[in-house]
Amino acid sequence: MRTFSSIKELLAILSREQRLLSEIFEKRKTLSYTYDHALEVVDFDTDKIQRLLEYSVLRANGSYLELDDQYLQFFEQVLEVNEEINVSSINENLQGIKQNILYYLKEDNENRKYSYLRLIKNALRKTGVTAIRSVVDLKRNIDITFKNEPNYKVKKAKLEHLDIKRNDIYILINLTDNLVSGEEEQTFFKSAADEELQRVIVKLKLQLKECRHNLIEIEKQIIEFINRLKYQSGLVEKIRQIKYLKDQFELKSKTNIVEVLQTDHALVYEPKPAYPLKLSMEQLQNDGEILEIIRKVLNRSRSDAKVKQPLADHSLEGYLEADTQVIVQVNLEEVKNSFLAGSNNLFDFLQTYDFGRVLSFEERLTVYCQLTSQYDLLFELTEKYQISEETEYLLIYPKSI
Repeated sequence: MRTFSSIKELLAILSREQRLLSEIFEKRKTLSYTYDHALEVVDFDTDKIQRLLEYSVLRANGSYLELDDQYLQFFEQVLEVNEEINVSSINENLQGIKQNILYYLKEDNENRKYSYLRLIKNALRKTGVTAIRSVVDLKRNIDITFKNEPNYKVKKAKLEHLDIKRNDIYILINLTDNLVSGEEEQTFFKSAADEELQRVIVKLKLQLKECRHNLIEIEKQIIEFINRLKYQSGLVEKIRQIKYLKDQFELKSKTNIVEVLQTDHALVYEPKPAYPLKLSMEQLQNDGEILEIIRKVLNRSRSDAKVKQPLADHSLEGYLEADTQVIVQVNLEEVKNSFLAGSNNLFDFLQTYDFGRVLSFEERLTVYCQLTSQYDLLFELTEKYQISEETEYLLIYPKSI
C-alpha cells in the first residue's frame, strides 16, 4: 500500500478523479458500483483506478468497488450525512482534556504549558461541534427509522436503541458541562487565565445548553413514536383478525360485531339527509314573483343550439368479427398448497415453480406478494431478509403444524 507524500498530491488525485469518487459515494449504501462501470467513467484508463487502489482510496470487493472506510467517514462527517452516531468521540475528547490538564499543571516550561493549553482549547471546540452533530444525526435517524423502516419489530428495536444513544449523549454533555464549569478541575481554570479559553468555554456552554434542550424534545418524540407504533400494530392485528373471520364466514358467529354496530350511533352510519324544497300549488298560482323567477331560471338553462346526433356507419362488419382475448391467471390456492407441502422458502419456491407458462421475475414477485397478503396466517414470517436482482425480500417458510 502506498501513502501520499504531501497534501498537494492527495488533493490532486482526489480532484482528478472527483467524478468517479462522487458516483461511488452516492451509491455507498448499496454494493452496486462495478469495476466495468468505473472504467467507463475514467475513459477506460485502468491506471487511474489502480492508483486509487494502491493509495487505499478505493477498495475492491470482488467485481465491485467501494470507498475506503477512512475516506467514507471523512466525506460523511464533512458533508454531515453520516447516520452512525459515534458517542465515543465525545468521551475520548473528555479524557484527552483531562490528561492535558494534568500535564499542564505538572509542566514548568511555559512553552510546553502553552502547547498543552492549545490542545485543551482545540479539544473543547471539537467537543461542542461533535455534540451538536450527534444530536442532529440522532434526530435524523429517528425520523428516517420511523418513516422508512417497514418491519414493526425492527423499527421498535431501532427506536429503543436510539433512545439509549440519546441517554449516552445526555450523560456526556453533563460530564462536559461539569468539567468546564470548574467543579472537577478548579485549579486549572483558576491558573490558566487565558482570554481565548474563556471565550471557548462560553461558546461551549451555549452549545451544550442547546443540545440539552434538543435532547428533551427528542425524548418526547421517541416516546410518541413508540406509543404510536404500539397503537398501529394493535389496530392492524385486529383488522387482520376481522378480515380472516370474514373470509371464513365466521365473523357474526365468533364476534359480537352485530351488537357493537347496533349500539354505535356514530354520524358516519346515519343516512345522508335530503332537504327538498317543494312549493305549494297555491303559492305558485297566487305569487307572481315566484313564477317570474322560475321563468328566468328556465330561460337561462335553455340552450338554442341544436345538437345533431351522429349517425352510425352502415358497415357493421368490424363489430361482427370475433376477437377472443385469453387471460391466463395463476391459481393461488394451488400454489399455496404446493408450497405448504414443501420446506423451501417462498421466494425460492416460486422461482422454480412450474406455472404452466413462462413468468418473468416481476410476475413471480407479484405472486409472492399476493400469497403473503392472503395466506400470511398459514406462513411463518421470519425476520431475515435476502436480496435478489436488487430486490430485498423476506424469508417466509410453511408454518409447522
